[in-house]
Amino acid sequence: MAIVNLVRWLKSRFGSSPLPEHLRRGKLGERVARQHLERLGLKFLTANFRSARGEIDLVCRDGDCLVFVEVKTRSVGGWTRPAAAVNARKRRLLSQTALDYVRLLKDPAVKLRFDIVEVELDGDTVRAVRHLPNTFSLTPPLRHG
Repeated sequence: MAIVNLVRWLKSRFGSSPLPEHLRRGKLGERVARQHLERLGLKFLTANFRSARGEIDLVCRDGDCLVFVEVKTRSVGGWTRPAAAVNARKRRLLSQTALDYVRLLKDPAVKLRFDIVEVELDGDTVRAVRHLPNTFSLTPPLRHG
């Protein structure tokens, strides 16, 4: 058992095996999405916010509005748009997680918006980035303010 703990410690200290391909591509997509949103004038606040109910890829501010961003990274040539993966269940979890974030801020009187950024890759080359602002509202019966 002590050897297993030593191996874990060494991996955490000096690096472990590379990320699986889908996670590596996801991180690339999030980095590209963040850069794209900053070029559009949004102010980046945090990445990968987690609560007990889920995770939000990016949180930004656009004027007086908090923007919760779901990044969908896919390979070029898929049958459906990446945003199609944000189904009703995912929207509900994103809504709940966003409210958890707002509660941590002591419920400021701000507007909330949910955006999706689609990133299409051809190998490691970014082929397209599409920002879909205000894609959905807080899932009922959730409300803010």
